[in-house]
Amino acid sequence: MTLLEELQTSIGELAGHVGPAVVGLGRRWGGSGVVVAPGRVLTNAHNLRHEEVTVTFADGRQTSGRVAGSDGDLDIAVLDVDTGEIEPVEWAPSDGELPIGTAVFALANPAGRGLRVTPGFVSATARSFRGPRGRRVGGALEHTAPLPRGSSGGPLVDADGRLVGINSVRVDGGLILAIPTDSALRERVDALARGETPKRVRLGVAIAPPRVARKLRHAVGLPERDGVLVRAVEDGSAADRAGIERGDLIVAAAGREIDRVDRLYEALDGARDEGSLELTVVRGTDERTIAVSF
Repeated sequence: MTLLEELQTSIGELAGHVGPAVVGLGRRWGGSGVVVAPGRVLTNAHNLRHEEVTVTFADGRQTSGRVAGSDGDLDIAVLDVDTGEIEPVEWAPSDGELPIGTAVFALANPAGRGLRVTPGFVSATARSFRGPRGRRVGGALEHTAPLPRGSSGGPLVDADGRLVGINSVRVDGGLILAIPTDSALRERVDALARGETPKRVRLGVAIAPPRVARKLRHAVGLPERDGVLVRAVEDGSAADRAGIERGDLIVAAAGREIDRVDRLYEALDGARDEGSLELTVVRGTDERTIAVSF
């Protein structure tokens, strides 16, 4: 048997074995998802706009799925869905990092428009991307299996059809980043399925990164400073209660300089137990210290 014949056989077998567990979400250019347990579909959080979503199965059956739990920072969500007799996809057993060159297959059912199965290889590991709320999601797998629009949330499987990742983001060159389905993610999925909301400290602001902040301050004649610029403040949020205003430049948190957005998120994570965080803010040309309580 030639290599192409072997590949043809593998794709056909995966389509038959894993394909029924791959679902479409929403309509038109919606997303994809995968059945990981009876009555449970795993997808990306960014695919969901409401508490309910139309779920389309490979055989054309449509039903309504309800959000059991969503983690926008990690970009995953779990849906409660009547999955019928569909066999859930099997999780890969290993927590070890997949080596570069590992053969993988990406599956999707973009908004229920039909199953897609494409082969590829792991091209890089330990990649990262920004989640829907701006936090960096680390440890992503980069692979070469091409996918159309609406494929995010679909499964990445190994040659045995076992789940190794959730396809999430397309990057330069058409490469795809997938969230690895390791034991930590499995625990998070189980918690979301139970309706447990991740506990993270939220400041309640929309921010611009340092490079944008420098340009904007220069444009209005203010001295350039490293920091993240507050573009909006959510009413009733921790930032609002502390008196942070639109246009403030956050230059330090807990005594540590904020030279990139991730520094602020790290400071917020560190403030979870204390329940408060001291920020240094520049308003115009005035520098002040603001204590934020959560």
